[in-house]
Amino acid sequence: MDEPLTLEEAMEELSSAEDFLDYLGIAYDPAVVNVSRLHILQRFRDYVARIEDAPPEDPEERKGIYRHWLARAYGDFVHSSGVAEKVFAVFHHRPMDGGGTTSFVPVDKAFR
Repeated sequence: MDEPLTLEEAMEELSSAEDFLDYLGIAYDPAVVNVSRLHILQRFRDYVARIEDAPPEDPEERKGIYRHWLARAYGDFVHSSGVAEKVFAVFHHRPMDGGGTTSFVPVDKAFR
């Protein structure tokens, strides 16, 4: 009989915002996720990065923390937008000439 997946293994199998929200038991509006899925996942990653140096040992405690941060990341976009929240570096970049021209932001800088 196969052993159950660890929390980390289970989360590695998740591929969409909906997968994460479902796995962590967070109710969501599909319309919000459809518009902001990448922003939600990036914000979640940013929030979780705060505890990466010293995550709790207990998997259920870690899962609770992940649930908290994903719910907060999702909530950030319920009444806001990716542009307003400025999740990705491309939204922080301003043209040097101020004349409304576009500027290049390399991919490795766009997603912090």
